[in-house]
Amino acid sequence: MPAPQTEQENCVAHNGSLIPVPGRDIMVQAWYQGGVSVFDFTDSAKPVEIAFFDRGPIDATQLIAGGYWSTYWYNGRIYGSEIARGMDVFRLLPSEFLSQNEIDAASLVRSSELNVQAQTRATWPATAVVGRAYLDQLNRAKGIPADRAAAAKSALEHAHGDRTKREAVATQLEQDAGAAETHDAAHLRALAALIRGPRLRYPCVSV
Repeated sequence: MPAPQTEQENCVAHNGSLIPVPGRDIMVQAWYQGGVSVFDFTDSAKPVEIAFFDRGPIDATQLIAGGYWSTYWYNGRIYGSEIARGMDVFRLLPSEFLSQNEIDAASLVRSSELNVQAQTRATWPATAVVGRAYLDQLNRAKGIPADRAAAAKSALEHAHGDRTKREAVATQLEQDAGAAETHDAAHLRALAALIRGPRLRYPCVSV
């Protein structure tokens, strides 16, 4: 992931953390004066940068050591500790690489304190927004036919409706997963499990 860098900037990969988007492997990374980078490494052979922030050099004429020592995701925000310029707090915005549903689903993972070295396992509640995040991923990857996506969307929106219809949609998604690519298959099965589940919740995400 090449990025422009001047001779007045020190740049090294330093402390970062995972962003808990269900169905994807996404990380935020500190690079000292190389800035902040958010990248998707779900396909580890082809990591893709999906967001960044770069203040530029501390001084335009000479190298002064500084930049982001660490960037940590915590309860819906990215906190960047800048060696020379203080603390920055970032909020992810939707783009072609990341949907609002995915951001909202990541924000459902809450903790009272964070120790990134503990490698705590992320878990998500059975909510419609998590299902919509999987659906966004499938649509982005063209991993689901339009009619099946519409049926899944309706099932998520009417989670308290006809259980027989939801069961039929879930069964069809599982059948589709049998012929799908690896990542698409995992997303189809996860979406089916949510639709089939006994009760979806609709929390208000406020971060």
